[in-house]
Amino acid sequence: MLADKIDDLFRSTHPQDRGPYSVEEVAASLVKRGGPTISGTYIWQLRTGKRDNPTKKHLEALAEFFDVPAAYFFDGSPPETLDAELDNLVAMRGSGSADIALRVSGLEASSMAVVRGLVDELRRAHGLPPVVDEPGSV
Repeated sequence: MLADKIDDLFRSTHPQDRGPYSVEEVAASLVKRGGPTISGTYIWQLRTGKRDNPTKKHLEALAEFFDVPAAYFFDGSPPETLDAELDNLVAMRGSGSADIALRVSGLEASSMAVVRGLVDELRRAHGLPPVVDEPGSV
């Protein structure tokens, strides 16, 4: 259901140092970014299921704001991989991992191996279990 998907985004996708965005914040941000005109009331109606037929432009703007593909909103349940990606995104934002990922993006394979080794050593020092690499991830 569209309302559930929108509500999930509001509840799970926000800066780690604060609570969820308000519908008014989202509406103002969409307009400020040059998106379609949309009111906080209309977003609230979509979020609560009072309205359920938004325009394609409104869905695309909401998807861009919450950094998910627009396909997230379409009929049927999102693919399991999309749910998993949203869960990972939330976890990364909350842990600071996304900040680290941005810093290592573009490094050569040899440098990535050094970073991976440092992280493994830090995990050991903190008594955390080792991370098992997925096949083909190294």
